[in-house]
Amino acid sequence: MAKSSNDTENNSNETIHSTKPAVKPTTPAPPTAKPILPMQTGVEYLCCICIILVHLLIKFKLHFLPESVAVVSLGILMGGFIKIIEFQELANWKEEEMFRPNMFFLLLLPPIIFESGYSLHKGNFFQNIGSITLFAVIGTAISAFIVGGGIYFLGQADVIYKMSMTDSFAFGSLISAVDPVATIAIFNALNVDPVLNMLVFGESILNDAVSIVLTNTAEGCFSRSDNSMVTGWETFLQALGYFLKMFFGSAALGTLTGLISALFLKHFDLRKTPSLEFGMMIIFAYLPYGLAEGIKLSGIMSILFAGIVMSHYTHHNLSPVTQILMQQTLRTMAFMCETCVFAFLGLSIFSFPHNFEISFVIWCIVLVLLGRAVNIFPLSFLLNFFRDHKITPKMMFIMWFSGLRGAIPYALSLHLGLEPIEKRQLIGTTTIIIVLFTILLMGGGTMPLIRLMDIEESQSRRKNKKDINLSKTEKMGNTIESEHLSELTEEEYEAQIYHRQDLKGFMWLDAKYLNPFFTRRLTQEDLLHGRIQMKTLTNKWYEEVRQGPSGSENDEDEAELL
Repeated sequence: MAKSSNDTENNSNETIHSTKPAVKPTTPAPPTAKPILPMQTGVEYLCCICIILVHLLIKFKLHFLPESVAVVSLGILMGGFIKIIEFQELANWKEEEMFRPNMFFLLLLPPIIFESGYSLHKGNFFQNIGSITLFAVIGTAISAFIVGGGIYFLGQADVIYKMSMTDSFAFGSLISAVDPVATIAIFNALNVDPVLNMLVFGESILNDAVSIVLTNTAEGCFSRSDNSMVTGWETFLQALGYFLKMFFGSAALGTLTGLISALFLKHFDLRKTPSLEFGMMIIFAYLPYGLAEGIKLSGIMSILFAGIVMSHYTHHNLSPVTQILMQQTLRTMAFMCETCVFAFLGLSIFSFPHNFEISFVIWCIVLVLLGRAVNIFPLSFLLNFFRDHKITPKMMFIMWFSGLRGAIPYALSLHLGLEPIEKRQLIGTTTIIIVLFTILLMGGGTMPLIRLMDIEESQSRRKNKKDINLSKTEKMGNTIESEHLSELTEEEYEAQIYHRQDLKGFMWLDAKYLNPFFTRRLTQEDLLHGRIQMKTLTNKWYEEVRQGPSGSENDEDEAELL
């Protein structure tokens, strides 16, 4: 379809039927040029169906099937159904099928990342920050260099599609973002050492942000370098400086925002008005993302560290009602966003033209698995020299096998502005295939792998009659993090620190100085008011349920249910 030279004046509103130059410049674009309502309606229907699917998985106790696998499979089926309808010319749902990267980075990804950081309140994250950073930063960089370098050199040898060093490294960076939800669920079910569990969980969270920063580095630094004037070594140093600026600058901004929120809610007591308290938490949660993007830093890295700091300090300045409300709200938002992305991932198979090259796909899968192996095994072996809690070869293999690719590589592949269009389609198609390969085959094969490798864990689980539950929603919905709701008076906190003589390094500094400075130590009156508030709300709800149309006044029924 040919475009006139004056199309640049109307690049925001393209019209299909314009075959002449702009004769009527004053004519407004038709209101149906950008159908926003059908897109929103399609998302609502899609989310509704996915929620019903997850409910059925939980109801029929299909715990062996990860929710991401089920939602992606549903998206594939819906995409095929829509394609059949379009082929029969019964309807045109192109707009509902579209997945916009800007929508992902502005609306869907921030709640997912913030909730991940906010859920790092328990365990030993700060005690293992060195190991987690090694896996997340060095390990992700190793994987990106192996995948990107392998693609570049194989292309130069005419084995696969030839790509530049910049494009190869960008693809290696985006495909290195892992989503080991199945691994974490299995570790929890197998009663794995909590330190190892935190190691994997922390690495998976930081890995996403590092992968995004590496991809932005490839786009922002390498693409601006003049290859005729700058040597390869100078380009590498520029890229390293750009990455360090993005990483530490964004982390510092998120940390500063989290600390300011802690001080604000410590000195402005909003505990008696939970609605105002919750509103301030929502503002502080999204504030670092907007600030970082405004000054050309990484909003994802910033909001991640803001979530970690706000969980560690600000959360304990909240009333018990707002603490529970924040946990459940963030979990719900993260679930909805993840479900939308995985469903659109399944739909994407039929959404846009694909450029499929079997040799490129196979070699990329091999390089991805190799990069993950070089990341996990050598670094775990190195860390075992400095750790009391050793990472066994069996756990290394499970960590490598369960390094699933998820929503972030898919969205980043659509966000890359590669030219020509064939290259962009090739990267998008290959990314979708790799994500589906890891989610459907490797994610679905995690349970059989555990059963094959089970030795002593299976025996202990049979004794405890504990089954592996891969349902993230059920595990998150069944519990309120009581550890995160703990409230200590100043005397109780001082006594606890006195008995904890094993604290070292940052943990000692945090317990001795930072935590008392940024969190509010409660008085007995504050504790009593919080307990009365929670008890009043609970009793009010209980009475409404008992006296409502569907309630029951029969104490025998209650005893039977209990």
